[in-house]
Amino acid sequence: MPSAFNFNASPFDCLTPQEQRLVRESVDVVYFPEGVAILDVGIEPTHLFVIIKGYVTQMEGLEIVTTYGPDDCFDGRSLVAGKVSSRFVAAEEVVAYQLARQAVSDLIAANATFGALLFSDLSNKLSALSARKSQHELQSLTMSRVDEAFLRPAHYVDYNTDILEVVKLFQECRASNVLVRDTRQQPERLGIFTATTVQRAVLDGRPLNELPVGELSNFSLVEVKVSDQLGDAMTVMLRHRVHRVVVVNEAHDIVGILEALDMFSFLSNQSHLITEKIEEAKDLDALTRAAAQITRMIALLYRSGTRVNLIAQIVQQLNARLFENAWHLIAPPELVKNSCLFVLGSEGRGEQLLKTDQDNGLLLRDGYVPPDDLGTICMRFSQALASFGYPECPGHIMVSNPEWCKNTTDFTRMARQWMLMPDADGLMKFAIFMDAHVVCGDVHLLEQVQHELRGLTSNNDAMLGRFTAAIDAFGSAHGWWNRLLGLGDGKNQLNIKKEGIFPLVHGVRSLALGQRIYETGTIQRIEALVAAHAIAPAMGADLTESLQFFMGLKLKAGLAELDVNKPVTGAIDVDRMSSLDRDLLKDTLGVVKRFKLMLRQRFHLDAIG
Repeated sequence: MPSAFNFNASPFDCLTPQEQRLVRESVDVVYFPEGVAILDVGIEPTHLFVIIKGYVTQMEGLEIVTTYGPDDCFDGRSLVAGKVSSRFVAAEEVVAYQLARQAVSDLIAANATFGALLFSDLSNKLSALSARKSQHELQSLTMSRVDEAFLRPAHYVDYNTDILEVVKLFQECRASNVLVRDTRQQPERLGIFTATTVQRAVLDGRPLNELPVGELSNFSLVEVKVSDQLGDAMTVMLRHRVHRVVVVNEAHDIVGILEALDMFSFLSNQSHLITEKIEEAKDLDALTRAAAQITRMIALLYRSGTRVNLIAQIVQQLNARLFENAWHLIAPPELVKNSCLFVLGSEGRGEQLLKTDQDNGLLLRDGYVPPDDLGTICMRFSQALASFGYPECPGHIMVSNPEWCKNTTDFTRMARQWMLMPDADGLMKFAIFMDAHVVCGDVHLLEQVQHELRGLTSNNDAMLGRFTAAIDAFGSAHGWWNRLLGLGDGKNQLNIKKEGIFPLVHGVRSLALGQRIYETGTIQRIEALVAAHAIAPAMGADLTESLQFFMGLKLKAGLAELDVNKPVTGAIDVDRMSSLDRDLLKDTLGVVKRFKLMLRQRFHLDAIG
């Protein structure tokens, strides 16, 4: 056979050298003219085809299900089932490898990942993809220098400093240890006293303001150098059974303290460190510095194989703390006490990854008289978020817009208009508000508005139909196979938010509204819909996996844009996609297509003008 078989394309990129040899020994090259049926419904397949040149369309009846291009393979499922269930037609002249059925069976038996990627359902394909990711990123992190991690400043006290003063220092500096100088002997020695040793001080029985800290300090310091690897520092901690080490430079000067918790946070995701910096921030500049680390943490998590839904949950918690602290720094206490600050859209659903437009609002308690400069306060908050990297919302869904800063009565009245006299803009605002999530303040204010609105949606089929129809807000998806395969207008870019994420998220949101399910996260809504028998478990699993795949693909593209200092657009460069990503994208967009068909039938969308 030709030696040019591409073992870098999925699913062949998971094969061992011995398995690759089996492929080379079992494969031939075949040619099909345009219009020829390569496989037809009902026949027993004898080969797996891998396209070298040309395109093949998969047909069910008269409908094109998907299209395969160079490096794509078909039809693994038919090989396993023993019967072809679709028609595969050469859309143009096709040159392909054909791999004998027995060889495919031997590969599946020897390599579970190959089998999963070849013919499994979407969920199993994605599980196999996740399982095959290496720990290279974690290994590279353990090889990072100690001074690349978060080092806490060293605080010094004298041997005779009393315990009470040390505890006050802990409180003031948010520290958990101090270094203790003992100058009673030469050369001077240095020890450490930690917060956990305070228990021993209390049990000592002497008054804490009379007990010298030096008497309970450990003068056998465990040290590492700034140039040591974090993996070595971890080993040192384990060997000495300590939770922190003193970090020194080449001149043996102390530069800081490395805590075990900080080290493991660095090795995992750094969220703990960012949280601490947010909570310790005394001004907006400090918050800006903390916010700048969130994107790096996201990249680290994604490239180490963390599932995107978990990344999104971490980001939601970090953003909530960031926004809450910023609001407390800007707004007077009485305003914070008598209001509810909330976020919307992907941030509210807990599905935001990279920083996008700020979507937020503010509810005021009825009867509360806000400060005269409320508008200025809200504008400062929006400007603060912009300085954190969250650009202003083009639709002005922000607290700085008076429309999104009202007391509960006025806001409820406005939201009722969205529903009772619906236009496209009003229904979209209602959809965004459905995803509202409290950041800080009185949560009951948001719950009060939501309770009033939920009563209006009961048994209102006409409103639900118009609401659901927004799944086509960005037009028909006809032709995305062409864009995916480079057969379109030359602009080989795919907007995954418009083509995949939005119709999936909004469709689930519509079903949840009709079923009176009040979860805000899409995955939680899907789980509740399955539990309510509103969608089949298989559809629920496919929707969940598809959403996570779309989010991961969008994140991957966004990080690639940031790496070359380009703004994040959300567009997927199809030409740069791997064959596996392209294969999975076909599957997931196919899920969205089936889901939209189900919604059209359930809500009779074709009858809505």
